[in-house]
Amino acid sequence: MAKRTYIDANVLIAAFQGDEDTSRRAWIVLDDPERGLVVSDYLRLEVLPKPMFHRRQEEIEFMQTVLESAAEDVPSSKELTRQALDLAARYDMAPMDSLHVGAAVIARVDELVTLEKQTRPMLRVKEIRVTSLHSI
Repeated sequence: MAKRTYIDANVLIAAFQGDEDTSRRAWIVLDDPERGLVVSDYLRLEVLPKPMFHRRQEEIEFMQTVLESAAEDVPSSKELTRQALDLAARYDMAPMDSLHVGAAVIARVDELVTLEKQTRPMLRVKEIRVTSLHSI
């Protein structure tokens, strides 16, 4: 059974345009055949508008390919919003981070992978396992 992994936006961005080491770490996650990627509309909202605005077609195609090939898509819902609000208040998380973590919690993923540093609020969450690419 695949490890269900919610990926943070910074992982996709790093895979496409990060420095060599960071990009390599992101690809370790994205290319892992033992993982089933879990995504959400919040992830789409973070990774698609800028390349679309700047007409960076290669980046748009990369992001869409990853998003469309994901094993699961977590839908937006009132429950997810409530979860995100609770997480943001409990851990002093930024709104978009709390939406990603909330989506991961609602989906009951095995892990959320991010590029955030160990000192960031997202890494203090106890509701799910959060792994930083800095530790991979």
